[in-house]
Amino acid sequence: MSKRYAMFIGRYQPLHDGHIYLFEQKIKEGIPVLIAIRDMETDEKNPFTSQQVLNNITERLLDYVQQGMIKVIIIPDIEGVYYGRDVGYKVEQIQAPDHIKKISATKIRKEMGL
Repeated sequence: MSKRYAMFIGRYQPLHDGHIYLFEQKIKEGIPVLIAIRDMETDEKNPFTSQQVLNNITERLLDYVQQGMIKVIIIPDIEGVYYGRDVGYKVEQIQAPDHIKKISATKIRKEMGL
């Protein structure tokens, strides 16, 4: 039987400690993580291409990637995530502590001069 992954869909513009905190919550449970990067046109809020984001995530989380605990893919941009009935997986929010919730990718982009 193949592994079941915890899937995180996002832009990661840029990847930051808040994202990593969320990924590590599942990894600590022994659950591998699938990071799905939304393939979006670059603009003010999305200064990095999807490929640049993939490279950044892979480089920053290389140990987890090499251990098989993180897989990174690019997916088409999405409008939403839906399901019609109990399909064998859950959709849930991970509650992060306040210092993690306060992390802002917008602020990080400004600090990067983007």
